[in-house]
Amino acid sequence: MTSRAHRRDIPAALAHRGFCPEGAENTVEAFRAARDLGYEWVETDVNTTADGVVLSFHDETLDRVTAGSGKVSSLSWEQIRAERVAGAGGIPRLADLLTELPGLKFNLDVKDEASVTALPALLHELGAVERVRVTSFSESRRRRTLRRIRELEGRSVPTSSGKEGMRLLLVCSWLGGPSWRLARRAVARWIEPFDTVQIPRCYRPRGGPEVRLVTPRFIDFAHRHGIDVHVWTVNETDEMAELLELGVDGIVTDRADRLASLLARRGQWPPRSREP
Repeated sequence: MTSRAHRRDIPAALAHRGFCPEGAENTVEAFRAARDLGYEWVETDVNTTADGVVLSFHDETLDRVTAGSGKVSSLSWEQIRAERVAGAGGIPRLADLLTELPGLKFNLDVKDEASVTALPALLHELGAVERVRVTSFSESRRRRTLRRIRELEGRSVPTSSGKEGMRLLLVCSWLGGPSWRLARRAVARWIEPFDTVQIPRCYRPRGGPEVRLVTPRFIDFAHRHGIDVHVWTVNETDEMAELLELGVDGIVTDRADRLASLLARRGQWPPRSREP
C-alpha cells in the first residue's frame, strides 16, 4: 500500500492542454476555461518558431489542428499568428499566457530543440520560474533545459522524468531493494534527478498484451524515494476515482470538468496552492 506519510490531502489536478472539449487545445480560451473551473495547474507543450518565439503548441507541424501546414521551427511568428486551432482560438505565445493568466501555473513539455534555450531565457526574463514544472519525453532536452535554468536563476525548478527516467523507475520498482539508489548513480550523467513521474496507467507494446504500469507496488516504491506519481491522460470519472484511491498524487485530464466535480465530491476542490 501507499505510504500514508506521502499521501496528499489535495491531489494535483492538471488540465491537459487546458479545457477544450471542442478541440481548441492549447489556446488562451482553453486555459481560461480551466482557470474558471478552479484549476491552478495546466499542462501544455512548447515549440519555438524560426525567429525564437516560444509557443504553447503540441505538434511539430501546424497540419493536425490548423488549416495551415509546415514545421513550427521553420516558420516565423508572423507566419503563424493568424492560424486558428480547430477553427477557433489562435496559437498563443507562452509569454502572453504567463502575462495574461497570472494565477495559473504551467506544466511545460519541451518538444523541440530550440526551446531548450529559448524557454529558460523567457522564464528568466518574465520572472516566471516559480510558476512552472519542466518536463520532456526527451531526457536530453529536459536535462539541458533544467541546467540552463539553473545557470540563469541559480536554482532548480520542479521537474518530471522523461521516458528513460520513467522506464528506469519502473524497472527498479520491479527489482526492489536498493536498486534505485544504485541506478541513479549509474545514470546520473544522462538522467537529471526528478521529483515527479508522469506516466500512463497502462502500456501495450506492439503485438503484445497490455501491461499495467501504475500499481500499488509502483506507487509505494516511488513514494519511498520521494517521487510523486501523476497519471495521464485520464478522462473517465470511475478511473480517476480508482487511481485516487490507489494513492496517486495527481491526474492529468482532458476532462477538467469531470475531475473538478469528482474532487469536489471528495471535499478536495478547489485546490489550495501547492506544488503538483
